[in-house]
This record gives sequence, structure tokens and C-alpha cells, in this order.
Amino acid sequence: MADEVIVDALPYIDHGYDDVGVRESALAMVEEECRRYRPTKNYLDHLPLPASSPFETPLMINEFERIQNRLPMETLSMKRYELPPPPSGKLSEVSAWQESIENSMAQLEHQWVRSLNLELMLDYGTEAWKSYLEVFTAMQAKAQLQLQQLKKDMQDINWQRKQAQTQAGEKLRALEAHWVLLVSKNYEIETECVELEKVIKAAREKLAQLAPPIVEPEQTNGHATKEEESKAHDSNIDMKEEEQEEPSAVEAPSVEAPAMEAPSVEAPAMETPSVEAPAMESTNQDEGEGSNDS
Repeated sequence: MADEVIVDALPYIDHGYDDVGVRESALAMVEEECRRYRPTKNYLDHLPLPASSPFETPLMINEFERIQNRLPMETLSMKRYELPPPPSGKLSEVSAWQESIENSMAQLEHQWVRSLNLELMLDYGTEAWKSYLEVFTAMQAKAQLQLQQLKKDMQDINWQRKQAQTQAGEKLRALEAHWVLLVSKNYEIETECVELEKVIKAAREKLAQLAPPIVEPEQTNGHATKEEESKAHDSNIDMKEEEQEEPSAVEAPSVEAPAMEAPSVEAPAMETPSVEAPAMESTNQDEGEGSNDS
């Protein structure tokens, strides 16, 4: 994860790249980064060597060594194209003349090869050039098809990137609006909390002003005097008596309330005659039966 590169640029939805000072600020950031992480001579030691074995021919190796040593390039030798006579000091030597003859024969052979190549070019050069052009045209057409396919792939990738970034931009704008809403709500809540804390503090101060002061006995060397203890005890007794008198004064009406319900208790006593009526009838029946018996 440490080596992962996170690309956070969204060119299809980000704006302001052409504003004044944006390019200068970006270049300043790049320069600051370069100054901060200045490369050393061995900054590529952790990377493997490039695989260049197919290109390391002896000629290329010699040329690379020459360039590394800053040596000049060797000039083309034209000696083989010259026909110099033997030196003046070797005019009587057979070997010098033999070398000169061999050189002239090589030059003659070279000229013959050149003339032969010219004749072949005149005979077959036109057709060879036409076939070369046909092959080259076919290669060009194939390269054009590959180029068009690559452009199409690039266009598809850019379209996908644009679509993905557009969707991400809508989501980012929605999240940004939600974040702003949450921040504003948090600010309002914090403001209300501060106001409530002020109200609570003012109420506590007002309650502290209205409440009677609590007398605390002064202590002398960690112990209160007897007079102070007695005063505190008397004040506590008075406060308890006042607290007991206040509930009794409030509860007095609730004690007298049951006395008003006395008539409802005496109501059943009025129904006693209806209960005694059957008894009188029974006596009359007894008297009637007695008279009949008589």
C-alpha cells in the first residue's frame, strides 16, 4: 500500500486549471518536491538493469565506450579508393610494385561490381521499386488500421473515464452538500449548547442567591468549639421544625375532607323500616292463625 499511487485528479469535473496563478503554483510545488528529494548518484541502485542484450553488439559496445570516454569518431578511410604508385624509395622493390598492382586490381574489381549493379538496377530496378512500394503500402495500410483501432480504444477508455468521473462528481457534490449540512447542524447544536450552558449557569447563580446561606462552623485546629456546635444544632432543629410545620399546614384540608362524607355513611340507616316490615307481617300472620285456631 505504501508504493501505491492514488490518482485523485478528475479532469472531466475539476475546473479552474486555466485560472491565473494555478500553473505557477503547480510548478512551485514541483520545484519544492524536487528540492526536498534531490536524487543522488546511486538513486537507481534498487532497480534492476535493463535487458539490452539483443542490442549489445561488439560495434555498439565499442561505440558506447568511445562516447563514454569522449573520444572523437574515426574518419572514413579513403585509401582503398586511391591508386598510389610505390614510394620513391621503393621503386626498385618488387614487393612494392606487387602491392600496388593488387590495389589496382581491387579497384578495378570494385568498379566492375559498381557497373554490374547499375546494369541490374536498370533492368530490374523499376519492378523492384514497384514491389517495394506495394509492400510498403500494405504495411502502411495495416499500420493505419492498427492506429484507428488504438484511437478507438483510447476514445472508449476516455469515454469510460468521463462517465465514471461524471458519476463520481455527482456523488462527490452530494457528499459535499451533506457534509456542509452536517457541519452547519453541528454548529447550530454547539451554539444552542453554549446558550443552554449560559442559561443553566445564570439559573444556578440565581438559585444560589435565593437559597439561605449554610452556616458552617469554624474549625480550630480541625475541631469546632462547643458554642458553635450548639448554634449549628439549634439552627438545624429550627429548620427541621419549619419543614415539619409546612407540610402539616398544607395537608390540613385533606384531613377535614372525610368529615363531609358522613351523610353518605348514614344513608343505609334509613332503609331499616323496609327491613323490619316483613317482621310485622309475620306477627300479623301469627295473630291471624291464633284467632283461627281459637
